[in-house]
Amino acid sequence: MAVTFSDLHTEEGVKSVEEHLAGKTYISGDQLSVDDVKVYAAVPVKPSDAFPNASKWYECVASHLAKSFPGKAVGVQIGGSAAAAAPSVEAEAPAAAADDDDDIDLFGDETEEEKKAAEEREAAKKDTKKPKESGKSSVLMDVKPWDDETDMKKLEECVRAVEMPGLLWGASKLVPVGYGIKKLTIMLTIVDDLVSPDNLIEDFLTSEPNNEYIQSCDIVAFNKI
Repeated sequence: MAVTFSDLHTEEGVKSVEEHLAGKTYISGDQLSVDDVKVYAAVPVKPSDAFPNASKWYECVASHLAKSFPGKAVGVQIGGSAAAAAPSVEAEAPAAAADDDDDIDLFGDETEEEKKAAEEREAAKKDTKKPKESGKSSVLMDVKPWDDETDMKKLEECVRAVEMPGLLWGASKLVPVGYGIKKLTIMLTIVDDLVSPDNLIEDFLTSEPNNEYIQSCDIVAFNKI
């Protein structure tokens, strides 16, 4: 629920802030917020020691603002009846003086343009969090046996038994190469970021136990999908 403070240039107004801050560090929640800045701007100067909660809070906000605005301040006084009607506060470094109506929204409501810009920023953040889809490639591979006595059915079983994320075996056929020897020509689809054809051949197809049937493998064609 929104908190309302009025006449913050008067002792009664500062007293309401003092009472609100009992057991609290900030106006709203446990962190500095826009609410603190609004109230701070409406209190002309630091509250006196008669208002310890408000005085401590005022110094805390001033410290945070000093970090955010490191430029050297020379002090500004703003004339008006409100500045003379503050018997309960000490004459320290002047803050922005409140006018007769202290219920001022310094930041105002968001405009339609600001809301739209904020929505676009949020949408952009969500887009950057979405994982980018990796490219895919279609590969045509020749798998060669040791000799004409190699069991080609077993050879193809060894090839298709190799499974890993991003690898999909496709159609195949046996192609004669001479002297009664045939090679296995097989299609496969890979996800580029997950499967390396060279590693597939060296670490799986031509390594034990598959090298009992497979002598070598060659990439015949490689096309991006």
